Amino acid sequence: MGSLILCHKKKAKQPYEITRIHVRIYTIEELCYYICNNLYLIDYTIMNTQLCDWIEQELELKALAERLRQEITQNCSVEQFVLTILKESTIYSQSDINKIQGILEHLQNQNDVEREKYKADSLLKSGEYASAILVYQAIVSKEWDDSLDKAFYGRVYGSLGTAYGRLFLYEEAARMYQEAYRLCEEPQMLKAYIYSCYRGMPEEQFVKMMSGNPAYLSTASLLKEDVKRIRREINMEISIEQLDQWKKEYRRIDKNHGIC
Repeated sequence: MGSLILCHKKKAKQPYEITRIHVRIYTIEELCYYICNNLYLIDYTIMNTQLCDWIEQELELKALAERLRQEITQNCSVEQFVLTILKESTIYSQSDINKIQGILEHLQNQNDVEREKYKADSLLKSGEYASAILVYQAIVSKEWDDSLDKAFYGRVYGSLGTAYGRLFLYEEAARMYQEAYRLCEEPQMLKAYIYSCYRGMPEEQFVKMMSGNPAYLSTASLLKEDVKRIRREINMEISIEQLDQWKKEYRRIDKNHGIC
């Protein structure tokens, strides 16, 4: 039997607007939903007396509003501020709160670019590959943060390669992995690049690329062993027709969103 969540009946007549992303919120549940789905955006812009006043006046949650005002006076962290909202809303279980707290602690010392990568990594992990690609592309297409070394951006390109690879877009994946290896020189990036080339290139072109390159040939040998092991562990049959259909579909998505 599933659990039952008792929601608050009160809906605000005047919404609270999150100006950063132009979102209007009408209930405590919507506020909690925004917080939990935008943890990478949480900063001191949400920790203010205006939110406290709105919670008290529009949602009639006076005790919660007073608690939040007290925390602001005591200079609490923004992480503690949003956790108080989540806890006193009674929507989430303690295990959910613990998980959210862990994520907030992880994000606490990260800058905006690192938070964006966290967002994209989360999308990639949850299988939302097209959305993850958009965020990763946004990171590498704008001016790079000098406080981060080039290996960070190499890993962003590597994650882009993974996202494309999961969509069976091996030509696109190969370009991303090539750039990733150029930036961070990690052996796994080279291995992924060679595999993507193998899957995305005509055989003659692939053989020409590999010939006379000891580093490529050595990595390809290791890669063959990995492929053999993986094939022993899984058994998945996908038709060529299905692969071609997926490629066409996701290339159309990329084109519509301006991804090159």
